[in-house]
Amino acid sequence: MNSKIFERFTRYAGIDTQSSEESGSFPSTPGQAKLAELLVSELYELGIEDAAYDPRSGCVYAHIPATAGCDGRRTTGFISHLDTSPEASGCGVKPRLVPDYDGGDITLCEGTVLSPVQFPELRAYKGQTLIVADGTTLLGADDKAGIAEIMTAAELLMQPDAPAHGRIAIAFTPDEEIGGGISRFDLERFGADCAYTVDGGALGELEYECFNAASAKVTVTGVGIHTGEAKGKMKNAARIAGEFDALLPQDERPENTEGYEGFFHLEAVNGGVECCTLEYLIRDHDRDRFEARKQLMLDTAAALNDKYGGGTVTAELKDTYYNMREKIFPDNMFLIDNAAECMRALGIEPTVKPIRGGTDGANLSYRGLPCPNLCAGGHNFHGRYEYCCLESMEKIAQLIVLLASH
Repeated sequence: MNSKIFERFTRYAGIDTQSSEESGSFPSTPGQAKLAELLVSELYELGIEDAAYDPRSGCVYAHIPATAGCDGRRTTGFISHLDTSPEASGCGVKPRLVPDYDGGDITLCEGTVLSPVQFPELRAYKGQTLIVADGTTLLGADDKAGIAEIMTAAELLMQPDAPAHGRIAIAFTPDEEIGGGISRFDLERFGADCAYTVDGGALGELEYECFNAASAKVTVTGVGIHTGEAKGKMKNAARIAGEFDALLPQDERPENTEGYEGFFHLEAVNGGVECCTLEYLIRDHDRDRFEARKQLMLDTAAALNDKYGGGTVTAELKDTYYNMREKIFPDNMFLIDNAAECMRALGIEPTVKPIRGGTDGANLSYRGLPCPNLCAGGHNFHGRYEYCCLESMEKIAQLIVLLASH
């Protein structure tokens, strides 16, 4: 067991790097810059002399030179993100090991149990070492497991006996969880011909398809009147908001979909009689269906305006990212083939599947850097039931080394 990778992960998880959509700063939270500066220091300790934090992009950039005779090889990049999800607390994260997991319940804290009854994939880890938090915070494996794996691989690649490899580019990016951090990524400074984000789930996952994604804010403007004389006068924004949601397909929600099935996700509701807002995520792997989903939002608003009067409902839509498959298939499928070959060489069975989400790699692929996604070894991201497998993390670090030399 490589205790160093756990020690690294514990250091990184102990820094609160939750991103924030309400912040006006960049990166959105100071903990991300703190982690970035720690990583630069550690990269220098490994002998990587150009490691630097760029406050303009919020990114750490570093490069491992090609070994002798390999200067003509392509430059391969590896990327993980600094921030953790705002959906659960990332303050005071205390990772602990569950060695030789027995396949049963794991008590995280009083009243919070990680159970294979609720999470049956746990059973696959019987006999292995799991990493969990204390049940009051997320763990942060998304994506500090990826960071620890890249850092461990970097250490191995800096050894005199490292396998021959081309130039390796490393980057750690901010604010991935809120979709804004990659916009300032400096492709020229990164200097890679192709790259992988290390930001996936279980060992073996390999992904080059993701959702097309948009957000929607629906605002309902009502008329508030005393209930005693409301007849024919009141226009209850909260009830109209509920009507809007009811007009969307009820079976096309995250809790009812899987695989390539898209959805409308009602993320937040705020307001009352005079004004109520609904915040949605819109997702679909197919671009035409994605556009149809956005149009349905607009059509639903128009139908309610016909019913209740013009200006009652407005829908503001904003595209976030697109399916990177369009940029990887077929011209850059060698990235998937290479990763699958390296996995098999390490005894890992590759599982090529669509991401029911997105990664920084989606935006980078559309900016000209083909960038599929590798597993990071975690499960149940964004919540207190998050966990990671230590043996998976070790294998993924080995996978990065093998890919770098492929």
